[in-house]
Parts: sequence; C-alpha cells; structure tokens
Amino acid sequence: MKVAFASTDKVHVNEHFGQAEVFYLWDVGPDAAAFSGVVQVKPESEAGHSDDKIEARAAALADCALVYVAEIGGPAAARLVAKKIHPIKSKEQEPIAAVVEKLQEVLRNNPPPWLRKAMLKDERITVAT
Repeated sequence: MKVAFASTDKVHVNEHFGQAEVFYLWDVGPDAAAFSGVVQVKPESEAGHSDDKIEARAAALADCALVYVAEIGGPAAARLVAKKIHPIKSKEQEPIAAVVEKLQEVLRNNPPPWLRKAMLKDERITVAT
C-alpha cells in the first residue's frame, strides 16, 4: 500500500499536515518497503483558503492509504478519512525508516480491521457489464 510521510528533512515525520509542502511516498507491504516518490504541494502563501489547502493535499495524496504527520487538525483529519486516507500522528518526530519497520511488523502479524481495509484501497475491482 502507498503511505505518505509529512517531513521537512526527508528523515523524520516532523511536519504539520496543513503546513507540509512535501510528502515522501513509500510502498509498504508486510515483507518489503521502498521509497516511491515525492508529492509537492503549493506553499501556504500560494494556496489560498484553508479548505482549499486541505483539498489540494488530499487530492495529491489520493493514492495513499495512510499519511503520517506530526500534527493534523480535526477538520483536515475528517476530510482525509472521508477520502479513505487515514491520518496517523507520529510520536516524537520518529524517523520514517522506524515508522515503516513498525508498520511492516503490524502488517505481518494481526493488523486491526481499519488497517486491513486500508491495505485494500489500491485494489480495483472491475465489473463486466
């Protein structure tokens, strides 16, 4: 599954969702994980209204099942969840590599139901008509 990390230094989860200009993307599975790219969003000075900023970030992260942030406001979190993107607050500016390892451990063992559902986000079911 695709996971985004809000970071100012490419190493730690240390940025507020609403202030993040860059999200680092990883493809994470139970047995393998790899960096897969960067999503850049407009700086706050160019973004306009706060609702527009949230929508722009949510649209940029549409393929992600999870987004790790240092902080996120309630309205922004609710909007992400409505788009089936689950925000997770990272404790104490954890290193991205450590977060990825912990997530893989959870995936290998017994992921909670919400995480199992998030893992299926990128599976597309096509129905013949």
